[in-house]
Amino acid sequence: MKIIVLGAGIIGATTAWHLLESGHEVTVVDRQADAALETSFANAGQISVSYCEPWANREAPWKALKWMFSKEAPLLFRPQNPFGKGFAQYTWGLEFLANCNDTAFERNVQQLVALGSYSHTALKDIVAATGIEFNRLERGIAHYYTDQKSFDSAASAAALMGKYGVNRRVVGKEELLQIEPALRQIGDQLVGGTFTASDESGDARIFTQELVKRCQARGAQFLWNHDVLQLDSTGGAIQSVLVCDRDTGLSRNLHADQYVVAMGSYSAPLLRTVGVKLPIYPGKGYSATFKILRPELAPMVSMLDDSVKCAMSRLGDTLRIAGTIEVGGYDLSLDTDLARARCRMLARRVEEVLPGVCDTRLPEQGGDPQFWTGLRPATPTNIPYIGKTAVGKLWVNAGHGTLGWTHGAGSGKAMAELICGHRPDMAFNFYGPVPEKVWSPAGKLKAA
Repeated sequence: MKIIVLGAGIIGATTAWHLLESGHEVTVVDRQADAALETSFANAGQISVSYCEPWANREAPWKALKWMFSKEAPLLFRPQNPFGKGFAQYTWGLEFLANCNDTAFERNVQQLVALGSYSHTALKDIVAATGIEFNRLERGIAHYYTDQKSFDSAASAAALMGKYGVNRRVVGKEELLQIEPALRQIGDQLVGGTFTASDESGDARIFTQELVKRCQARGAQFLWNHDVLQLDSTGGAIQSVLVCDRDTGLSRNLHADQYVVAMGSYSAPLLRTVGVKLPIYPGKGYSATFKILRPELAPMVSMLDDSVKCAMSRLGDTLRIAGTIEVGGYDLSLDTDLARARCRMLARRVEEVLPGVCDTRLPEQGGDPQFWTGLRPATPTNIPYIGKTAVGKLWVNAGHGTLGWTHGAGSGKAMAELICGHRPDMAFNFYGPVPEKVWSPAGKLKAA
């Protein structure tokens, strides 16, 4: 079949790769000049199956209220006009609140871990087949705590992950310092942590761009600098997609046998034009990348900082720190007071945890930090939509929130399997109709 994939981030690129593996002809459309220049560009770098946790939990509403007036809040809800474009924010928020209970939390964790485990295997398979290098560190992920009350709750979280096959161990302060000696500089503040040896880290942008090169070598066509203007729906099915070349201003219709929407936060507005309504809403996240000055003191294990809800990963000779989410529309600005405050917080936290290890000077201090923001395509459950829509020939692979890197390879593989008429072998609830024969959680083929 001839298949068009809309979007060339980690989700679109891995979808294209697996479709090529299945023998299809693939065209990918993206408005940027290269792959992974938006949401996949500068994330935390963590492939974190052990931290596949939804934002929605029983404490989230109260924390969100408490944080509403803090510029450095980990989760900041910025109310939009409900009578305009902000209506989608409120419907999303209501569904989010409906998932803020223990039953929904565990149900959502199970789904996220199932996809995470499947995806991690898929990523390893791609790396083995292609030899892609992406500043990968297979050293695990350590979550460190400086507050005793928060650390006391770590055991129950680890037990829940263990229930679904993830070995997330609770470790004391001394073992944590053995796992990552770089934390010794704040050793007097630590109370303990958790550690998952099977997790890893690496640069999602480099991986995605290298995978795209291999897709091109296998015959995939990539239309860069092309805006997706419209899906042409006739007779209950997509007949073409209208795109515009930004360089020439010329528009044309592209025709295919199947169409996959993998445009992150921009998937929902496009899908609504053909009657497919999905609660995918942008969460604005931030990251900062700093040059490492003292490599011998820099961490080799990717880390989660519980106090400010940020992640840190070493990527070659730089350190990436990422975190904070704003639920407030499609704003990508970095020059507002709020954005500058959040960027300064990231720089300050690196200096507090790893004093003198990185060049954390701000531009006004003569430094050159690489600040970035991107829109995480979030669903109220954090579970992405992967599957066939009710519109003929139209598929969706979007809504991965902060877990796009963790879930990317598996989401692309699952999408290709579904298009080929197969049900991926994992206990995950796919969107829309699935093939008649499915795999049960026990792994046995059965009739649907």
